[in-house]
Amino acid sequence: MSPNTPDGAETVAQVGEFGLIDRITRGRPQPRTTVVGPGDDAAVVVAADGRVVASTDVLVEGVHFRLDWSNPDHVGRKAVAVNLADIAAMGAVPTAVLVGLACPAETDAEVVEGLTAGMWQEAARARVGVVGGDMTQSPTLVISITALGDLQGREPVTRGGALPGDVVAVAGRLGWSAAGLAVLGRGFRSPVSVVGAHRFPEPPYPAGPLAADAGATAMIDVSDGLLADLGHISAASTVAIDVRTELVEVHQRLVDVASALGGDPRHWVLTGGEDHALAATFPDPAGVPDGWRVIGTVARGSGVTVDGAPYAGATGWQHWR
Repeated sequence: MSPNTPDGAETVAQVGEFGLIDRITRGRPQPRTTVVGPGDDAAVVVAADGRVVASTDVLVEGVHFRLDWSNPDHVGRKAVAVNLADIAAMGAVPTAVLVGLACPAETDAEVVEGLTAGMWQEAARARVGVVGGDMTQSPTLVISITALGDLQGREPVTRGGALPGDVVAVAGRLGWSAAGLAVLGRGFRSPVSVVGAHRFPEPPYPAGPLAADAGATAMIDVSDGLLADLGHISAASTVAIDVRTELVEVHQRLVDVASALGGDPRHWVLTGGEDHALAATFPDPAGVPDGWRVIGTVARGSGVTVDGAPYAGATGWQHWR
C-alpha cells in the first residue's frame, strides 16, 4: 500500500485513466483563449500574436514537495505557479497549461483529484485554462507542467538585455518560501503565512507584462534565489550587478521566524528559492512601474555583489549538489 493511499481508498488503478480524467476535467470552465480543451488528441489555444511563449517544469515527490508537509491541492497550485511565473518573466500573459502526471498504481485517486483541484485553482488565479495533458504509471509521483503565453505584440524580455546604468528591481515576495522550509524542517506548522508561502508560491503574474510595457531590459523568475538568478542576468548580459541591502525589504514576519529558529532573515531574502518573484532591470528608476521595488544597480563588469562586495556563502539552490 502506497503512503499516498489510506486504507479502503479507491486507487488510480481502480478508477482507471479515463475515469480519472473525467473526474478531474468534468465541469471545469475554460477561458476564451481555449478553442479545444481536454478530451481530444491535442488542445487548441488562441495565439493572436503569432508567437507562443512556452515553458516546462518537472516536480518530483521527495525533491520538490512532500505530501506530509503539503496537501495535494497545495502541490497542484505550486506546480502551475512555478511554470506560469516563467511566462510572466518573459513579459507575456499566460494563456494555458498542460499537465503530465505519473504516479504509482496504488496512489489514492483522491490525491490526484486534490492535485488537479489545486492546478485548476492556480490556473483560475492566472485566468488560464488547463487544456490537456497525459497520465501514466511510475514508481514515484511526478508532475510535469507545460505553460503557454501570449506576448500580445510585445518583444520578449530576455535575460540578456541589461545595460550599464540600469537599475535592478523586484516584484513579489522574497525569502518567505525559505523561511517556510526552515519552519517545516524543524517540525513546526506555523506561522501559517510563512509555511503557506513554501507550500504554494503566489507569483505576481501581471507584473511581468507591466515591466515589459515599462521598458524592462532584462527579466527573470526568482526560483533559485535572488542572487543566483541575478547571476543569470549578469552572465547573459555581460554586466555587473550590485544589490544594496538597505533597499531590500525584510518583512517583520521573517525577522520573527528567524529569531525563533536562529536563522538569518536577510540570507533567506537574498538566497532563498521558490518564491517565484520577478527580478528585472530598467533604464530609468523613474520608469519602474508600480508594484516593483528598486534594489540595486547595473554597471560594467561581471558578477553579482552585495553592497559592493562578493556575497559570503551560497547564493541559491543548485540541482545535483
